[in-house]
Amino acid sequence: QVQLVESGGGSVQAGGSQRLSCTASGRTFSTFAMGWFRHTQGKEREFVAAISWSGITYYAAAMKDRFTISKDTAKNTVYLQMNSLKPEDTAVYYCAAPLECSGSECYNTHGSWGQGTQVTVSA
Repeated sequence: QVQLVESGGGSVQAGGSQRLSCTASGRTFSTFAMGWFRHTQGKEREFVAAISWSGITYYAAAMKDRFTISKDTAKNTVYLQMNSLKPEDTAVYYCAAPLECSGSECYNTHGSWGQGTQVTVSA
């Protein structure tokens, strides 16, 4: 079982930036994909971005031009750099792993979730 610990998040004004971090333990990081999902009250949890063990990146269409996912294998950590934030990006962001990726999207069917970190973007 993978354990995931997130950091980052908080409040920012529209147009600003934030970076989220997620550190994994309990399993060899280099063998699986990790990523981010987000949940807004009243909506289903949605895929944001993911990165495979080999460095292939996946993005939801709405975030592709503003968010960047990266990893530091030595630190077992994945980062989500979020730029040009909009009020509609306000959500609880969850790290997840391992993920299954197909096409342009990834899914957490049997993996772990982090505890979630709140990102609030004010207009």
